[in-house]
Amino acid sequence: MKRTISLLGSTGSIGRQTLDVAENLDIKVAALTCGRNLALFETQCRRFRPALAVMAEESLAAQLRDRLADLPQITVMSGEAGLLAAAALPQADTVITAVVGMLGLKPTLAAIRAKKRIGLANKETLVCAGELVMAEAKRCGAEIIPVDSEHSAIFQCLMGNQDRGEVKRLILTASGGAFYGWSRAQLEKATKEQALRHPNWKMGPKITVDCATMLNKGLEFIEAMRLYSMPPEKIAVAVHRQSIVHSLVEYCDGAVLAQLGVPDMRIPIQLALTYPRRQPSPAAALDLFTCGPLTFEPPDEENFPCLGLAMAAAKSGGTACAILNGANEVAVAAYLRDAVGFYDISDGIAYALDTVPVTADTALEAALEADAQAREAVRAYFHRIGKVI
Repeated sequence: MKRTISLLGSTGSIGRQTLDVAENLDIKVAALTCGRNLALFETQCRRFRPALAVMAEESLAAQLRDRLADLPQITVMSGEAGLLAAAALPQADTVITAVVGMLGLKPTLAAIRAKKRIGLANKETLVCAGELVMAEAKRCGAEIIPVDSEHSAIFQCLMGNQDRGEVKRLILTASGGAFYGWSRAQLEKATKEQALRHPNWKMGPKITVDCATMLNKGLEFIEAMRLYSMPPEKIAVAVHRQSIVHSLVEYCDGAVLAQLGVPDMRIPIQLALTYPRRQPSPAAALDLFTCGPLTFEPPDEENFPCLGLAMAAAKSGGTACAILNGANEVAVAAYLRDAVGFYDISDGIAYALDTVPVTADTALEAALEADAQAREAVRAYFHRIGKVI
């Protein structure tokens, strides 16, 4: 079956690579959405000719309408209404959610309720409202295929498994990010520029900083609980610097299945579009004779406390994960503006988790309220310690 996609977040790293895959497979693009990169977005619209193009702000959408005046078949919208329209667009059977942060939650739900296949690259959706999202997917008969390399790996290692009781552990691999092996004294002075030098992957700034703090692996820990209905005690993290083994599944009989490949996001993106089939990919094949030794070690939770904070939030359940995510989004944005230091990120998250009440409510409104309170708590914390964000 040749799919038609709506791509939410087309100008980011995942979005650009998704368009590479779509072009290679001759997949039609029905909708594109973008934040603020007007020049690149215009180029994408001209190349792929979507029925719908959406920009975050109406002022940018107005400029795009002027630029695309010679292409009247493209409808231009803006804001949340545009995102929701793109997610539920009748012409598309598949929605790739590559927007960053809590922004992806509502459009993912809209796509689920429209019974689309979801290629999920927005982990915050499951972190903040995973129980709701998975329940809605089951109710509506929508299919969720993970795009994150780690969760795609687990998805592949679970193919054919009929009894999740046979699974002993899911093992998420982590590169360790830009600051692997750094001491606390070094990390206290770590700059944004250093954090953004990921050793293996080319990604957007927010996720790259999350990798540097290890919070990204904490978010994936929570995501794994939701995607695979696994309790936290059956999920582990191993630091694997080479990013060749993308994750593993350990079974009760001692067998461990792993998915290996070069660090190229086009591989999991393509699988989300072609599953259950596989097709030739533009990504390079893994050469076992030249990839070098593969190493594994436990994560350093003492110097990288964000991972432990995420695991604790996962065990707390309820709105704790939404609080964790909202606090992190504000703290990382401040770090990227050079307004706060490396450990201010984990300190801000810890403050939000300590001060914002956690409830067991899994409704969308509860997640959104917890997110809003967490963001305000972190802003108040930074103000209290004299950080202007």
